[in-house]
Amino acid sequence: MTMKAALFLRITLLSLCAGAGAAPALADTVVVSADHMIDVLAGRVVDHPQITIVDGRITAVAAQGSAITPGARRVDLPGMTLLPGLIDMHTHITSDPRYGGYHGLEFTDNFWTVVGVANAKKTVEAGFTTIRNVGSGNYDDVAIKQGIEQGFVPGPRIVPATYAIGATGGHCDDTEFPPSISVPEPAVANGPTEIRATVRKLRKYGAEVIKFCGTGGVFSKTDTVGGQQYDLAEMQALVDEAHMLGLRVAVHAHGTAGINDAIRAGVDTIEHGSLADAESFALAKQHGTWFSMDIYNDDYILAEGEKNGMFKESLAKERSIGLKQRQTFQAAVKAGVKMVFGTDAGVYPNGNNARQFATMVKWGMTPMQAIQAATANAAEALGRTADVGAIAVGRYGDLIAVTGDPLADVTRLQSVAFVMKGGDMVKGPSP
Repeated sequence: MTMKAALFLRITLLSLCAGAGAAPALADTVVVSADHMIDVLAGRVVDHPQITIVDGRITAVAAQGSAITPGARRVDLPGMTLLPGLIDMHTHITSDPRYGGYHGLEFTDNFWTVVGVANAKKTVEAGFTTIRNVGSGNYDDVAIKQGIEQGFVPGPRIVPATYAIGATGGHCDDTEFPPSISVPEPAVANGPTEIRATVRKLRKYGAEVIKFCGTGGVFSKTDTVGGQQYDLAEMQALVDEAHMLGLRVAVHAHGTAGINDAIRAGVDTIEHGSLADAESFALAKQHGTWFSMDIYNDDYILAEGEKNGMFKESLAKERSIGLKQRQTFQAAVKAGVKMVFGTDAGVYPNGNNARQFATMVKWGMTPMQAIQAATANAAEALGRTADVGAIAVGRYGDLIAVTGDPLADVTRLQSVAFVMKGGDMVKGPSP
């Protein structure tokens, strides 16, 4: 045998021996138990649950005492109730309401990315493991999503919209400057052709949902809150383009005519919906449209808006619309319109998202309905029922826990004691 052949044989034998002695990679397994669990799909409470999560996905939902994989990590939560990780369908993760009006101009553009990183941590620690971010400058929500997914910063799963699309002079345009000041407007588009091109551009740079402004709004300085800003043909072009590209569509719409045309155009969710009427409800039920109504933030805006520098025009609009929106929410619930949980976090502080649950219950929902709006319903509206929104086999191991019974006192969701995202501990006792 030549020296070269002998060396080759020795290397081969060493490799075989090393391979034979190597242990197979073990799956990461964690088992979570608690006193109770809310099954949002069945609308019931399960006592003494035991949840097994393997490599980030739920593999078993069983009763305590069921077999446990040897070596699995254990998390026992006595006195607590488990729920799926919560979903907020309307956030602005890079916003902070303390910098209202012109105060935001005191900072460099990238300041808001830093704000978003801090808000992402607050949000996930508050129990919201998934958010749909429906408006962010500079593609910041995509950047934060990427940073979270690569493990650089903590935060929820983000479904980003990037910029919200809007008409010239509308709610999604910057209308607070004189003609001599020109600011970039990457998502201001007029007419079907421009709108279609803008949808394509936003998708190119990371949008996973398209958000557009169909009517005026509260925080825009010069428009009326309910005035329609895209006509039906423009809305149809936007929705058709987004759906063709596999994206769902959310529309900012306070006014009745804009809401109704948006539903006719095929949007997936109505955001705000303040002045929806009986025709709106009938159209929504006919088309399967979801309503996302931010009915808590009126309290914060009216209490803190002036101190935060909010435009006086915006405060006046909020005073005119806030109560009407809550009354519309109550009517929509009674009419059987499909509802999801959306807060407009960023208009009030991110991380306080759960304060809306009590307002939803006050204005007509049961605690179970409010929780389902932020879990099973939201997952369905996102088209992500295989991943999030329930404690069920195959979905991500996104779990939260609160002390006591949130169905008896929904404000308990404001004090989440335990958060797990994809089987990894975010907040709570170490396994």
